[in-house]
Formats: sequence, C-alpha cells, structure tokens
Amino acid sequence: MSYSFNAEQVTNEIVQWIRDLFEKTATPQTKAVIGISGGKDSSVAAAVCVKALGKDRVIGVLMPQGEQADIAYSRLLVDTLGIKSYTINIGETVSTFMNELKKHMEPSNQAVVNTPARIRMTTLYAVAASHNGRVVNTCNLSEDWVGYSTKFGDAAGDFSPLSDLTVTEVLQVGEYLGLPNELVHKTPIDGLCGKTDEENLGFTYAMLDKYIRGLDDLSTVPEIKEKIDRMHRANLHKLQLMPKYEQNK
Repeated sequence: MSYSFNAEQVTNEIVQWIRDLFEKTATPQTKAVIGISGGKDSSVAAAVCVKALGKDRVIGVLMPQGEQADIAYSRLLVDTLGIKSYTINIGETVSTFMNELKKHMEPSNQAVVNTPARIRMTTLYAVAASHNGRVVNTCNLSEDWVGYSTKFGDAAGDFSPLSDLTVTEVLQVGEYLGLPNELVHKTPIDGLCGKTDEENLGFTYAMLDKYIRGLDDLSTVPEIKEKIDRMHRANLHKLQLMPKYEQNK
C-alpha cells in the first residue's frame, strides 16, 4: 500500500477546519481552551488553534500536580505562541479526593492513574465555562488506536484537531509550524513511574504508525502485532458512543 503525508497541506486543512467549525458552531468571542503539558500534542494542537483563530482566542491551562519538574516546557509554549494562560495546581484536589476515597476503599492503580487526568479535564471545562470556551482534545491517532488515554480525561473535549494524525505525522506538523524542537520532540513520560510512553506500551510509535498506515504488517514481530490488535479491540469503547438501550418501534 502506498501512503504519503504532506505536512503543509494537512496543516492548512486542519486550520481551515477549525475556522469553519467555530464559524458554524460558535460566536466570534468563543475561545479555544487547551491543557498545556509542553509535549508534542498540546504544542501542535495549540499552535494550529492560534493559526486558525488568532492568539487572542486561545487560552492555555497549565495543570501541575504539586511540583512539576518539566513545567518550563509548558511555559515555553505559552510564551512562544503569545497566548493567555492560567496555572491551576491540581495537587491538593487530587490528594483531598484520594484521601476521602481511601476512607471507603483501597484505590486501585487504575484509579490512582486516571483520577488526575479526569480532574484536569474538569478544570479545563471550568475554565471554558468561564470564558465562553470550547475544550481542545489533544489526542492523536496512534494513542487512540491502542487506548493510551483516559476516558473522560484527556480523551474528552469539544473538538479534536489531531485525532486523525499519527505521532509521526503530528511531529511533521510541529516541524512545519516551526515550533521549538524541544517541544515537538520532547520524550513523552507518563509522570507517574518515570517510564516513557513507548516503554509502557512495549513498542515504538514508529512501528505502530507504520502498522496503522499499512506500511508494515509487522509479520516479522507477530507478538507486537498481536499486542497492538488486542489493545485496539479492548479500547474501542473509548472512541465509540456509549451503548444505549433502544426501544423496538
């Protein structure tokens, strides 16, 4: 199968898509509200929103959980784009909630991992509600494919400019936009155990991206192919509408 990616063309298409979406569904005062982690996805998503709407209509929200060692990357993005930003520390909120939960049960590892992401999304919607805003989903196709996101956390949002782009393609868009190299190519780390995303997944994004685009069937590493397929099946519920009962009529 032949597949090619034109970063300039796709970037321009995304920018126009955002403009059209806001023109049809929002007001001239509506802001795009985005969580800023300082990584490739939030950097590229924020940059295309600025290109589409102008810096005055984009609000960045930095949400450290207590002390965040790499928060300088988030501030670099905000300064580079010249957007308004808020720093809202969710550390005490997470601690208070988890302490209350522990009075009733021992939180599972999944609860510990996913709760901060959901509190961050609650924070984004509170900021959006206070600024006539729409929340930007920053997920990409690669992470969505294997469910590497938190349902109702970073997987939520009002519009998603990057969810049809693989990690490889997001990087190319970031480079085309001229974003600082340290933001586009910042190694993604989960922030909990200190491992990179790829260490947690057990395969590289390069392998995953080629498989998604049909450029490599992974026949030489069948165990990786099976793992990717299994993760994709298990996490489809994050991408689909909630199942609902429908009356027979």
